[in-house]
Formats: sequence, C-alpha cells, structure tokens
Amino acid sequence: MSEPAPYEITTATHRDAFPGMPMAGWEHSRMLPSEIPPGVQVVTLPGGYRTLAYPDQPAQRPAPEVPAAQPIPAWAKTTALLAPTLGGGIAAGSVGLSYAAPGLIAMSHALWATVALIAAGTLAPLLLRAARGSRKAPTQITQNITATGLFGRANGTINHR
Repeated sequence: MSEPAPYEITTATHRDAFPGMPMAGWEHSRMLPSEIPPGVQVVTLPGGYRTLAYPDQPAQRPAPEVPAAQPIPAWAKTTALLAPTLGGGIAAGSVGLSYAAPGLIAMSHALWATVALIAAGTLAPLLLRAARGSRKAPTQITQNITATGLFGRANGTINHR
C-alpha cells in the first residue's frame, strides 16, 4: 500500500471562491481563480496553507463529444460525379490531338507557306520600284482642248514636258 499524500485535493472549481473555508495564504494571491490553468488544482498542505499544484492523479476530463454524422450536401455529390466526366473529356481530347497532330503540323507548314507568298507578293513591287528609282522622272503630258457648242469641232494642243 502506498502512503497517503501529504496534501488534500479540494473538489472546488476555479470559479468557486471556496465559501466558508479559511484560505490562509490564498487570499493575498495575485492570481484570480478564473486564471488557474487546466490540470492545476488548489491543494491544502498539512500546515493549512492552500497552493496550486499538479496532482499525481490526472484530472478526469470528460470524453470529447463525437460529432453526429452529417448528410452529404447535394453540391458535393454533383461535383463528385462531374469529376470523372471532366477527366474523361480531357483524356478524349488528348487522344484526339495525338491523332490530329500530323495533320496540324502539315496545316501549320501550309499556313507559313501562304504567309511567305503574301509577303513576297507585297514586297516584290516595292523592290522593283526602288530599283527603277534611279531613272529620270516620267514625262508629263498636258492637253488643252476647246470646243464650241454641243456638236462643234474641238481643237486642242498637246504639251510634252
């Protein structure tokens, strides 16, 4: 058998101010009963003094409440059912792209060839015009035509410059 502890553990709660019991040494404490941390208890020493101590026997704590099972919300079920569908769609698209890859590459080459043809068609006249730019300016022809009446004979002069 073990010896009894040299102190007595009181069963008062932290909020209880121990009414009717002498509290030698406790009444001048700087700590409020609500500030006592969990697991610490007020003990009475053999001299009659009360103090805070960790007891040898751990305090019995109530078992944690087990939450009741909640039903699964409808949006979660819908999302769970759509996830495989989305994954299947991505997989099908990937397979389709793998089959279409050679055709897409050929189409890409055809588009680049079209761009090169358009660029050559646009740049060729500009380059030819720049090459002919060293010649003299083209001749200018001016015509002065006069006529009398609606069906009269017209006379005119042509000037070359």
